[in-house]
Amino acid sequence: MPILTTSDGTELYYKDWGAGRPIILIHGWPLNADMWEYQMHYLASNGYRVIAYDRRGFGRSSQPWRGYDYDTFADDLNELIEALELRDVMLAGFSMGGGEVARYIGRYGSKRIAKAALVSAVTPLMIRRDDHPEGMASEIFDGIRAGVLNDRPDFLDKFGPLFTGSDQEGSAITQPMLDWTLAMGLQASIKATLDSVGAFSETDFRPDLTRFDIPTLVIHGSGDAVVSFDVTGKAAAALIPGAQFLVYVGAPHALYVTHKDRLNEDLLAFAKS
Repeated sequence: MPILTTSDGTELYYKDWGAGRPIILIHGWPLNADMWEYQMHYLASNGYRVIAYDRRGFGRSSQPWRGYDYDTFADDLNELIEALELRDVMLAGFSMGGGEVARYIGRYGSKRIAKAALVSAVTPLMIRRDDHPEGMASEIFDGIRAGVLNDRPDFLDKFGPLFTGSDQEGSAITQPMLDWTLAMGLQASIKATLDSVGAFSETDFRPDLTRFDIPTLVIHGSGDAVVSFDVTGKAAAALIPGAQFLVYVGAPHALYVTHKDRLNEDLLAFAKS
């Protein structure tokens, strides 16, 4: 297995498919790089080198006790980019993974980055605060933590329909797809799963987004019941200078499966633009 050992000894598993200009795909909570298989296959088949890795604590990467914050996540991404000697990179982050894209650019700039895509992303800030009254209530995230601590398999099993929109009339999501989603979630450590809830809900990416100086694509479903469209996608697109904003009307959170063909085409078109 391709493994990168970071400076703090954490082993990160990654996939590296195809050849051409590099695209790095960063997964959401509580999944791993496998969630991107449709996009990886499509983009690699269309002439790109596509890389996706398991975040520390998730999937096949090692499970350290510490480091589940976005500064560390961005440092991990930077170490991967440097180890693979990548330049002219397109970064694409889904949900929690959008935070890595934002914090990486905020922390390291865009010297090695050509383009960025935020898909159903948690940027710019999810939680409600005095200076962010439009945010989501903290009780929502407290409930997620409680569910994980009480019965993680049951919580994630019940979370799947909300995540994929399979609880909505007309959904084409199958039970095997829900089972696959659950299996990915259960590969993560409970420590990473819990700590990341605080990271993705409480991290303020607003300063990071103002540093974006590259072409950026924001994609979000207006029916997202997990990561609020108004609080995140719409707000992020407004903060990023010159961002292209694609709204998938009525779409749920898990666009990588529910709208995989459209997402594939949109990411390819953006990569080519």
